[in-house]
Formats: sequence, structure tokens, C-alpha cells
Amino acid sequence: MTTSKKRKREIDDTQRVSFALSDQPVTQLGPVLETRRGSLGSRYFVGVHNKRTGITTLRAAPLHILTHEVKALKGLQPAAVSTLQRLEARAALGETFGTKKAKLAIRAQERNKVDVSAMEGVADHLQESILKNTSTLPSKEEAKANADSTRLIPQYDIDALNSSDIYPLHNMIPKPEWKALSISAYTSAGGGAERVALLPFKRSNWINDHLAIAFASPSPNKTAIKMLIYISTMIAFHKATLKDINKDVIQQKLPMVPSVIIDGLLSRFTETARGSIEARRTPEKGTMLLTHMFALCLHVDDFATDTSVLAADLSMEPAKVNMLFRTLGCKLNKLTQSDLKRLGLPDSAGEVKRAVLKDTSRVPEAPHETAGVKSERLCPRASHWSV
Repeated sequence: MTTSKKRKREIDDTQRVSFALSDQPVTQLGPVLETRRGSLGSRYFVGVHNKRTGITTLRAAPLHILTHEVKALKGLQPAAVSTLQRLEARAALGETFGTKKAKLAIRAQERNKVDVSAMEGVADHLQESILKNTSTLPSKEEAKANADSTRLIPQYDIDALNSSDIYPLHNMIPKPEWKALSISAYTSAGGGAERVALLPFKRSNWINDHLAIAFASPSPNKTAIKMLIYISTMIAFHKATLKDINKDVIQQKLPMVPSVIIDGLLSRFTETARGSIEARRTPEKGTMLLTHMFALCLHVDDFATDTSVLAADLSMEPAKVNMLFRTLGCKLNKLTQSDLKRLGLPDSAGEVKRAVLKDTSRVPEAPHETAGVKSERLCPRASHWSV
């Protein structure tokens, strides 16, 4: 059997065919012939075979990207699609192909849609009405003054630089009541027991201890003694007004207290309901009475008061008493060695936390909640004085 001419040509192709590349550099041949440069991408080549010389030449072929274009629409610009049209198209798709939940959401959104065109006719009227109603609103300064007047704490000095100036004495004890206080009976008493017997409230360990300390000095501080007598009066008034309030009954229980002080306490710390003649002590007025009392205690204690003793005297929970001291701007801390030395207290007193009011120029800020009264009634912010 003889091999055909075609077969012979296939056998001898490798011997007779030679390749000649164009003058392109190797880096331009691409992965067809240079596999190591495969990351450069594919290149296209055209092979030209010369029968006469038996040489096939590969030449790089250009790549043409073709797109379809309608000449009739070439001059037209695409129409702009508004947001409303997109929402309408989306709602239509949701109504057709959406789930039941999606359809309910689309209907709910349509019900909540506001028709702006319907408001065009009344816009001017609404604007005039708003301007008319807002013209009567208080200014920022008037609103602040009103808020300060409704806080359940004594009136304070916002520009105070020292602790003694934050709550001036006569903001807690009006001058007529201060003048009515007499200490002559206390100075002429034979001893501590007689002085305690003269107090309006005799079962306060805090007052009794401070009164003994005051008279232990060679020259007793008359201002401190007057404040102690007034604090004792406030505690007795606090106990006497828990239920029914009757001025004559209170005066009988407190025979040593001048009537001007009883009248002042009744006017400031009780209320009379509309259409009634009976006075009552509301929770707000009760809180005001306590904060005024505690501000005086801070003055007596040089602005570092042991709250646990006061809580026991008032039969109150210590947490509530501490909260009221915080509304006055105090921090509950243990005293440092310098504070103990300044106050003349022993080192053992440093183990007890005290309500400390330090120098500041900020308005006192109320905590979250006080004894039965919401904090926003006491003060609009919640923190303490900053040092």
C-alpha cells in the first residue's frame, strides 16, 4: 500500500514549513506565543503563508469593537426620569409582582402621602397664624427667669465665686424673720440640757451636737446659733404639717417661735387650693422646705454636711436626703486631709461621705429624681456643680 500525496504532505510539514515573525518586539506578541506574558491579555494575529518561499508570517491584527446604532434615533436625547416617576414605576412593579406584605406597605405609603397642591391656597394664612401665635412666646431670657423661679431650691447667685455666696443667707431666712430670732434665752441657759429644752424640735442629734459645739467656744457664733434655731423650727414645722395644717395648732406646738416666722413658713411652704381656705403642704412645697433647710445646714457645716445624721433626724431614707443635696449642687465625697484640717475634724471623720459644696460659677443641676418630685421640676439639667 502506498501513502497518498496528502498524507505525505502532512508527515513532511514540520520539515518543510518554517515560521518568521514580524519585527514586533517579544513583549507585544501576547500569550499566543509568549505564555509567560499571559497577564497582559490576548492579542490577535493574522498569518500570511508564502507558497513560493514556504514562509508563514504572523502579523498583529487590530481589534475593532462594533456597536449597533439606529440612525433615526441618533439625534434624540433620552427623557429625564423624575423621582416621582421612579416611585410610581416601583409601586406598579410591587403591585404586580410583590408579596402580600410589600403590597400592604405600598398602600400604607400612598395613604400617608401629603397632597402639597392642596396646601398652596392656605399657606399664607398658616404663616400669618404662626407668626401671630409665636409673637406672644417668651424670650430666651424670660424663659430662663421663669424656669429659675419654679425650681424647688433656694434662689441662688449664678455669679457666685465662693461657696458662702451661692445661697445667700437671707434667701433661706427672710430678713424680718431673721430679726425676730432671739438667742438671749440660749445664752443665759445654765447648760446644754436647758438649751436643748428651748429648741422647737428637741430630738435632732444634728442640731443638739452643733449647738453644744457652738457654746463650747469662748465666743459663740451668734449667726450659727440663729441658723440652728431656725433649722430646728423648720424640722418642727415639717413634722407638724404632715397631715392637717392649722396655724393656731402649730403656734401652740411651737410657743417659743415668733408668729412672724410661723406666718412666713406657712406662706412659703404651703398652698391653699382654689375655692378652699385650708392650707396644705404639697410634695413640691415639701421639697422646697427640705432644700431650704439643707442649704442652711451647709452654711452651718462650712459646706460639708454629714447627711446620714440628718436623714435619721427627719426619719427619711439617706438616699432621698442625698438626692436633695445633689439638687443643691453638692458632691457626696469623703473629705481629704486638707478638708479635715480646715474643718477641725478628726481623721476618723474622713471615713464618712459628706455632701460637699465647692466654689463654682455654674448653676446647680438636678439629678434624675428626688423625693417624690421629678427632676425636671427641680432643675433642667442633671449633674452637679463643676469645680
